[in-house]
Amino acid sequence: MDAVAAPPDLFDAEHRALLAARTAYAQGEQAGAQACHQALGLLLSSYERLLRETRRLVRRSDRAELEMTQLNQRLQELAGELEYRATHDPLTGVLNRAAIIERVNRHFMCQGLALIVLDIDHFKRINDSFGHPVGDSVILGVVRCLKAVAPASAYIGRVGGEEFTVLLPQHDCTGATLVAEQVRRAIEAHAFGLPDASRITASLGVSWQPCGGRFDEAYGMADEALYAAKRSGRNQVVRAPDPVTA
Repeated sequence: MDAVAAPPDLFDAEHRALLAARTAYAQGEQAGAQACHQALGLLLSSYERLLRETRRLVRRSDRAELEMTQLNQRLQELAGELEYRATHDPLTGVLNRAAIIERVNRHFMCQGLALIVLDIDHFKRINDSFGHPVGDSVILGVVRCLKAVAPASAYIGRVGGEEFTVLLPQHDCTGATLVAEQVRRAIEAHAFGLPDASRITASLGVSWQPCGGRFDEAYGMADEALYAAKRSGRNQVVRAPDPVTA
């Protein structure tokens, strides 16, 4: 088997210049002025080359470090974008169903909380009469109303086509009902700019569960209250019964 050739020494010239300088130095006066001069000249040229190569490598290293920093920053931005897309509704920018469920269940691990479930009244008529782009504009208008009224501690989520959930960690059922009523009035008063100049209303259900509850329970109670509001004529808020505690 043929022996593998050793890679060339990148600093062979510098190594030979150093050996020549050492030899001249070891010989002292016996080396002669010419030999010392040649050795010194060779050493100087090699040293200058090393300086040039060192500067070049430092510049390359700086560029590589800058590129790595920029790449890491871009990767962080992409990770943030992916996380945002995974947890937010693409039309409205509020939390999607999976994200709101996760937050509700996480809050229930350490505290009770209130939940508002909202459904836009007669939304199918809007889509059928004016088309889905107008329907989307109505959904965006409802989200603007929610953001304008909801407290800073609230989480807003879109859980269906025209259905939204507002998570209120720092509210009891009475406080959440007041927020829901403010939302209802804001939507009723909002100018949605429909082609027939009609108004938009919403029906809302409110529930509260103590610490240890689950999303399915809280949502189910608020949803039942919501449909009670629908059956009673829409454009109103209905509060679910308080949970039975042992």
